Amino acid sequence: MSADIPTQLVTGLQVLAAQEPEGPEFGKASPLGLLIIIVLLVATALLIRSMNRQLRKLPKTFDTDHPEPDQAFDEGTDSVDPTDVGGPPHTDDVQADERKSAGT
Repeated sequence: MSADIPTQLVTGLQVLAAQEPEGPEFGKASPLGLLIIIVLLVATALLIRSMNRQLRKLPKTFDTDHPEPDQAFDEGTDSVDPTDVGGPPHTDDVQADERKSAGT
């Protein structure tokens, strides 16, 4: 039975391919389709233009030898305090919490 399905499918596709398309509207494109394509092309052009503007704002290199320009932007966020309450938990604390929740 399963061998009949692929042969039936191939036969059906051959019949569909052999039929000539009919109707007065066959092969004619809608003006709405052209409008959609034009809108998509304009949107793509605007996105490319916007991306180019954003890329021009990036530095030529991300040189770590002279971080002065970055420090002005990053002032106050470059230090990590391990006793900070909102900071990431220490590994020992996490393991102790897991042992407590497991009841061991």
